[in-house]
Amino acid sequence: MTIAKIGIVTVSDRASAGIYEDLSGKAIIDTLNEYLTSEWEPVYEVIPDEQEVIEATLIKMADEQQCCLVVTTGGTGPAKRDVTPEATEAVCDRMMPGFGELMRAESLKFVPTAILSRQTAGLRDDTLIVNLPGKPKSIRECLDAVFPAIPYCIDLMEGPFLECDEAVIKPFRPKAK
Repeated sequence: MTIAKIGIVTVSDRASAGIYEDLSGKAIIDTLNEYLTSEWEPVYEVIPDEQEVIEATLIKMADEQQCCLVVTTGGTGPAKRDVTPEATEAVCDRMMPGFGELMRAESLKFVPTAILSRQTAGLRDDTLIVNLPGKPKSIRECLDAVFPAIPYCIDLMEGPFLECDEAVIKPFRPKAK
């Protein structure tokens, strides 16, 4: 059985400078540990809000480290330094706009400022890249919304089979006819 490699990228000038503990990246890892029953290996990085650095990190995780999934946190708002969506679009072959649409719809149930978020997702060869917001509570809300589609997306890309604890999250896979 192939162990899935999953990239976790925290985009933050403060986190990369060591000014605060990276709660967002840890929230992603904790959530994935709750969801997944199959073995997986995190590939974790904290990087600054610089488009070239974000692009290089996403390319490295997809092409060299062969992550089937890369989840980013941070850099999705309207501030001038928030360039994670631009970096994701620059390195992806195809975009998956439904992920961002669903995450914003879910977040709007909790805060009206969710319309300011620019989360997106895309495919780079055999890797799904998903941009999440930066707050741990929002990360969980967004992952709860989109993760049911992620294992099947990775199946379609011929990636590793992700098994989930269905008491926590129920992935959707079409039933064989």
